[in-house]
Amino acid sequence: MTGQPESKVEVAKRRGRHLRGTIAETLASERTHFGHDDVSLLKFHGTYQQDDRDARRALEAAGLEKAYAFMVRVAIPAGAVTAEQYLGLEQLADGHANGTLRVTTRQGFQFHGVLKGDLKAAIAGINQSLLTTIAACGDVQRNVMGCAAPLGDADHATVRQVAEAMAAELRPATRAYHEIWLDGEKQVSTESEEPFYRDRYLPRKFKTAVGLSTDNCVDIWSQDVGLLAIVQDGRIQGFNLLVGGGLGMTHNKGDTTARLAQPLGFVPTAHGVEAVRLVAAIFRDHGNRSDRRHARLKYLLAEWGIQRFREEFQRRASFTLGPVVALPPLPFHDHLGRHRQRDGRWFYGVFIQSGRIVDTGDHRLKTALHEIVTRLRPGIRLTGQQNLLLTDLDADGTETVERILQAHGVALPAQLSAARRFSMACPALPTCGLAVAESERAIPGILDEFEAELERLGLRDAPLTIRMTGCPNGCARPYTADLAFVGRSLGLYNVYVGGGLAGDRLVDLYRADVPIGELLSTMRPLLQRWAAERTDHEGLGDFYQRLMGLRAVRSMVTGRELPTIDLVPLEVAR
Repeated sequence: MTGQPESKVEVAKRRGRHLRGTIAETLASERTHFGHDDVSLLKFHGTYQQDDRDARRALEAAGLEKAYAFMVRVAIPAGAVTAEQYLGLEQLADGHANGTLRVTTRQGFQFHGVLKGDLKAAIAGINQSLLTTIAACGDVQRNVMGCAAPLGDADHATVRQVAEAMAAELRPATRAYHEIWLDGEKQVSTESEEPFYRDRYLPRKFKTAVGLSTDNCVDIWSQDVGLLAIVQDGRIQGFNLLVGGGLGMTHNKGDTTARLAQPLGFVPTAHGVEAVRLVAAIFRDHGNRSDRRHARLKYLLAEWGIQRFREEFQRRASFTLGPVVALPPLPFHDHLGRHRQRDGRWFYGVFIQSGRIVDTGDHRLKTALHEIVTRLRPGIRLTGQQNLLLTDLDADGTETVERILQAHGVALPAQLSAARRFSMACPALPTCGLAVAESERAIPGILDEFEAELERLGLRDAPLTIRMTGCPNGCARPYTADLAFVGRSLGLYNVYVGGGLAGDRLVDLYRADVPIGELLSTMRPLLQRWAAERTDHEGLGDFYQRLMGLRAVRSMVTGRELPTIDLVPLEVAR
């Protein structure tokens, strides 16, 4: 704790009677939006109050209020839903939102454009599908990530079981959610209602994941807490416990940084959930509650140091932390295309640009997925790369999937360039209130430009992650990418270089304040040298690190632009 006055959000939480506030009263009124304290409390229920920022200026000039609408997020541990649940969510998107579903970078679904009058029906409908929105947002444990690949082996099954157990262990206990959205019996808020979170919950959001030493598809190093399963001789031996990751920071605030998680120790499999709960409890008791820019777990780790944190953890634990198991670099798989499951059936990974399931022109992805799910009734898994896996298919089913996708203008994974296949973007404008620049709407055109250049340079299939965000908060995990464009202001981006697919290395600020129309020209000299001098299978981030002589893995983004290196454009064979 800092000894400073608590932040306004902390006051709202403390006065909110365990997330009740005046949400129910406003829902029952004719108001189009919620007041300040309720806006903070709504996040715990899985929804953000937003407005159409494209229309904001015109409405203001006309003396009218903002065009308020809500984003609703579904918490789905390890990203697993049934065909029936998917179709139910699709109906809710059509009936209560803007008709699209969006796969998040944390393996959940989001609805956009929900009006206040539809908010209760939308959230109730999600619960009728046996899913929930509580704790998808807010100062609690967010959706727990876990490797989505349904390979049918014991390791992947254990990952999913642990992710679900973690979600259940740290889900808020308050009855407010049931009272407000599901017409549950109203209760008086008492101190015992939230035995773990108490009356102020956590100082900030708390992101967790369960990963495998054989596949880092959950970006384990970017999490507040990660359980990295150690797989040896075909079975999980336990977990390396990683703490203190987090990718959000603030422009022009040098004391805010993106950081990778640090290894704390080895945890026996039976104590994995307890370990995460203990870290959350330390964060609850000692995190910064006065300055929200410094309220993430990573800042507590920076203040204390790993040794003090380990001592506090061990003091509370019922087991002894073992030494961290040394591992080689973690492999990464995106699971797109056809893959055989252990039971002889198949799953098929479908690429979704920026996670948005929508029909646009000749690219009718939403219709294609509806037909596939209706006809084949597959299981569905969402990935941390904003893609979707169709599971439990027979061999003919994978053929059917490809035929339907192609008939609806959806490119198959083998037809995608590496730059597009591994790309990600956050929603940004016009819905996100934090966005200062475009992201989801801009990245398709930017990828078109880069694809043409990469094709000319013979780099179409070279490993490359391009990620884009409309602000520095890091929702699309830009700070672990080969190449990232982070919104600085409208039409301007900071360019970062040096990460990679493995997610175990952070980027450098390469150029600041680059106009959107100059992103490719800014990167062209480095791309040309990469094409001319790269070794076999060397990604852009790896090449950049070698060129700069930066061997050490950095633990945080400094925000300092590095000195210009000699990138005189080379003549590359056309």
